[in-house]
Amino acid sequence: MKWLILLLGIIANASASVLVKMAMMPPRRFPSLTDPQAALSNWPFWLGLVLYGGAFVLYAAALARLPLNVAHPLLTSGAVAAVAVSSLVVFREPFYWTTGAGIFLVIAGVALITARIA
Repeated sequence: MKWLILLLGIIANASASVLVKMAMMPPRRFPSLTDPQAALSNWPFWLGLVLYGGAFVLYAAALARLPLNVAHPLLTSGAVAAVAVSSLVVFREPFYWTTGAGIFLVIAGVALITARIA
């Protein structure tokens, strides 16, 4: 169950980032008080904000079940990798070999940090 909570936190965090990026792309604009109609109709922004809140709650729940030095690196690196892949799939942003190598190195680093070798 603790790993499912962490996975859902990663998915919520990465999805929120993608939605906020969508919210800032034309024809949408950053919500402001000068144009309340545009602010209210920018559903990706509000859904992203809700998902960031959900990601925080899931992160807190994961911390109740996992050590901090395991939960934080896994959630952070998982979200970074998921956003990198999502940016390729959703926005057609470039995915260079260095991006893939960086994701691999982050995963390897997190594996080393969280390894329990005595």
